[in-house]
Amino acid sequence: MKLLKELTTTPGIPGREHRVRQLILEQINGLFEEIQVDAMGSIIAVKKPTRSSPKPLRVMLAAHMDQIGFMVKHIDDKGFLRINSVGGFDTRNLFARMCTVCPDVHNSKTDLKGVLNPGGKPIHISDPQEQKKIPEVNELTVDLGLPLEQVRKRVKIGDMVVLDAPAQQVGKTFVSQCLDNRVACWIAIRAIEKLRSHSCEIYCVFTVQEEVGIRGAETSAFSVKPDIGIGIDTTLCVDTPGVPEDMRTTKQGGGAALTVMDSSTISDLDLLEKFESIAKAKEIPYQRSILTRGGTDSASIQRAGPGSRVLTLSCPTRYIHTVTEMVHLDDLYACCSLLTAYLSLEK
Repeated sequence: MKLLKELTTTPGIPGREHRVRQLILEQINGLFEEIQVDAMGSIIAVKKPTRSSPKPLRVMLAAHMDQIGFMVKHIDDKGFLRINSVGGFDTRNLFARMCTVCPDVHNSKTDLKGVLNPGGKPIHISDPQEQKKIPEVNELTVDLGLPLEQVRKRVKIGDMVVLDAPAQQVGKTFVSQCLDNRVACWIAIRAIEKLRSHSCEIYCVFTVQEEVGIRGAETSAFSVKPDIGIGIDTTLCVDTPGVPEDMRTTKQGGGAALTVMDSSTISDLDLLEKFESIAKAKEIPYQRSILTRGGTDSASIQRAGPGSRVLTLSCPTRYIHTVTEMVHLDDLYACCSLLTAYLSLEK
């Protein structure tokens, strides 16, 4: 889990993926014959076939490396920061959090720790109605504990801000922030590491700016021109108290999730059934899922140029888009094993 811990604790919001991109580049060095970074910042890593094939299929794996976060949008005259969200947050989970402001996307030594809280009265002096109100993101402030002149010297508009939380094993699960979607980056890397022989041409793409409109996958897919696209992502696992069973999407510990459809993509049926047949033959646990709201990189791959056959391979994740996202280790390993098995067999 060392790599997954590194991935989930390395900041990288949309448009500011510099640090996590460098971490991935270092990790995949030697795994691929060709590695390049495209104009938007996505990594495109190519693995040539090891078995001969008259016309090998071109398979694009897409794992987005960006996380939801914020940018500094204002510094007030007391040194408090106001922030702009970059990606979708549930503000119910944003109170009394530690955060990190990253003035230099390349240098973590310039980072500043802060406290993220809503403005307004504390509970001791607020009335019952004020206590019930859920603040919007634009009401949140970051307190760096520094005087105004120091804040203005060290922080500028557009600086990256991320929540600060540990990565750790809890029971048979792994809990961390931004498992969406660093877990997919981990799955892609580990699957390629396990691959021993394959006939297809693999384009492993670590995409950018997925959380703000599936942007990086679109430009990468135009460049790669894949025959098949596999979007790797997390998906809702709401098998928790207070949620009707028919809304759970996936079940934790139930295996790799094969997404039948979401609000942006319908997976190719033949591809879906092929993954299922491989899972059954290899005795890899899997489950089908339908996500009623939300989308993945698969959508952009499917629609780029002349289009591609696509499937989304997802890891069930509880408490998604919070700092306590949770994945079951069995599901994590199932996703990795199923992806390796598919790539080994695909011609």
